[in-house]
Amino acid sequence: MSSTGKRPNFLIIVADDLGFSDVGAFGSEIHTPNLDALARDGLRWTDFHAAAACSPTRSMLLSGTDNHIAGVGAMIESIAPHKRNCPGYEGYLNDRVAALPELLHDAGYLTLMSGKWHLGLVRERWPCARGFERSFSLLPGAANHYGWEPQLEDGDEMPRQQKNTNVFYVEGEERLAPGQLAERYGRDGVFYSTDAFADRMLGYLDERTDEDKERPFFGYLAFSAPHWPLQADESDIEPYHGRYDDGPEVLRQERVRRLKALGLVPKHAVSHDVVAPHDGVLSRDWDTLTTEQKRFSSRTMEAYAGMVHRMDHAIGRVLDRLRETGELDNTLVLFMSDNGAEGLLFEATPVIKGSIHAHIEKYYDNSIANIGRKNSYVWYGPHWASAATAPSWLYKMFCSEGGIRVPLILRYPGLPPDKSENRVEHAFATVMDITPTILDLAGVKHPGPNWRGRKIELPRGQSMVPYLRGARSRIHDEDSTHGWELFDRMAIRKGKWKATHIPKPYGPGKWQLFDLEQDPGETVDRGDENAAKLRELLAAWDQYVEEVGVVGAAPEYGTVVV
Repeated sequence: MSSTGKRPNFLIIVADDLGFSDVGAFGSEIHTPNLDALARDGLRWTDFHAAAACSPTRSMLLSGTDNHIAGVGAMIESIAPHKRNCPGYEGYLNDRVAALPELLHDAGYLTLMSGKWHLGLVRERWPCARGFERSFSLLPGAANHYGWEPQLEDGDEMPRQQKNTNVFYVEGEERLAPGQLAERYGRDGVFYSTDAFADRMLGYLDERTDEDKERPFFGYLAFSAPHWPLQADESDIEPYHGRYDDGPEVLRQERVRRLKALGLVPKHAVSHDVVAPHDGVLSRDWDTLTTEQKRFSSRTMEAYAGMVHRMDHAIGRVLDRLRETGELDNTLVLFMSDNGAEGLLFEATPVIKGSIHAHIEKYYDNSIANIGRKNSYVWYGPHWASAATAPSWLYKMFCSEGGIRVPLILRYPGLPPDKSENRVEHAFATVMDITPTILDLAGVKHPGPNWRGRKIELPRGQSMVPYLRGARSRIHDEDSTHGWELFDRMAIRKGKWKATHIPKPYGPGKWQLFDLEQDPGETVDRGDENAAKLRELLAAWDQYVEEVGVVGAAPEYGTVVV
């Protein structure tokens, strides 16, 4: 309850594949004045963790529990054959959990969503079926940001994501045809996802009736930016022309220096080496590229920066509206990314039979001047991603810190003064803590273990409220353990110690032990010198597997199936 006696509103903003240092408040050169102002008025987290990929994180965010319990033990696009039909691997937000919007709606909240869903493609799994009164949603994990797809010639197979998804966008219960996007949600006949998501959230806020305005609101604004394909208007890309011409390693060192100066990374931190095992131009070291290849690569980063730039502008428009209506100071605003920056090449391509690169060459124009347009299809590769996740190891899809440590900004004037302005928080927290925190502030008790005639799981996360109000010195008990697993990449953490298993070729294919206080980049394996601690963590791992229902790899642990 706020100081006014009214229940608070909530606005949860999620960026897609944004790296730890990709906004100005976290050391970026990208112009993000609205997020920077939000950080100055609130808290920045340095030890906040998501899952290693988008839909697992979203399932944890909206349930308060582990993704293996909530139904997304693996992303629906890549469930290994031996894991299909296993509990927790449904590929959508399952019925073992009560979704946060369902609980808030039952408690009298107006529940609004605009953005990426990725938690169920069939009608009974859409946002409108999981507690959102009004919703405009991109259902799958990605789509062209301009709503454009090429017309294929006879005999050519469409990308798997298109073939498996019979509808991309929906509003409420209505399926939207591609042609409706520009007509209904475009500006001057042009649809762009970031603008459309912000516009629709603003529309929902503006369209509230007098009766609606008597209710607090829960808004979920989930951008699909800066997820590939990297596309932005030239006006947003132009400020970054030439900015990245010195290459990703120069940017990585710049970012790390700023992170240290801001107190977001310890000064003794050593950055992990970049891991880029794939073939292809974007995986090669900068010095091995031709002048044209360097320009292509730097242009992809310019497009990425333009996407982040535009997203910040869109966020500012929503925050400005809440200021205009006098609601901002009774609204908890939380901004986060769903995982680390995207560094994989194969993950970023439309999967088809035959040559992926031939398909792109035939149907898209990836000339340097056209990068960012609706008919371009590019990603930026592991080196630029590693600049965004540094000093950490790896990036999205991995349970090393580069894949799971993400930026978090929280602003809520209902907190005590010493916890509410320009503060850097180092307490360990996870995306599972968001649902318990919101329920706590809303005065809503989780109904588990039985709800609506079915058995549901209680949240594994903890409310941040006692910590934020000074009643506790940490969010999680010092001896609590936290596990991660995705695509047979595994990690378990207890306090400052973390055991990580990354299969080859990205890692050594064995369990390693890291002291995150001394070595946040996970550069020095302490397993041999501290074998007892490693055994302790592996025992905790076995318990985690049992509790959440992790299904192991096939034919043996350490074999990644994607």
